[in-house]
Amino acid sequence: MDRRAAKELLHVRNWLDRVAVIVTRGRDAYLDDLILQEAGDSLMMKLGEAANRLARLDMLAPDGVDWALAVANQNFIIHQYEQTNRAMTWRTLAVDLSGWASSLRRTTRHRPCRPSGRQAPQRAMPGPCKQATNPQTICRFSRDLSSAMCR
Repeated sequence: MDRRAAKELLHVRNWLDRVAVIVTRGRDAYLDDLILQEAGDSLMMKLGEAANRLARLDMLAPDGVDWALAVANQNFIIHQYEQTNRAMTWRTLAVDLSGWASSLRRTTRHRPCRPSGRQAPQRAMPGPCKQATNPQTICRFSRDLSSAMCR
């Protein structure tokens, strides 16, 4: 796997973890808190940019993930911000992106890296693509992503 793709997928995984933190606060908290709304917007924009880069690197999206929709969402948030519907952004965070996280977790198996002889923390890694049903492909992806994490 291309190192750039591995790094983008690592970012995606981390940003989806942050989306989960916003979602755990609940819909009412999100709708009442401008900072949570801005944080959600920022994460959706970053995910859109990562999706755009992954698509340009010919990385196939896992089932349930659509790079083009993430890019379109990013463009809408950036260019149509005066028309932002907070109920819709909540749904994107709570339903769509939570689904992404589930889909990415289902497609992978983790092999931790060991930089400088230290054991890396155990974390689930995001999956490479729809074609990663072969365990050798998944192991190779995990090794490549783990190497990228250690740099």
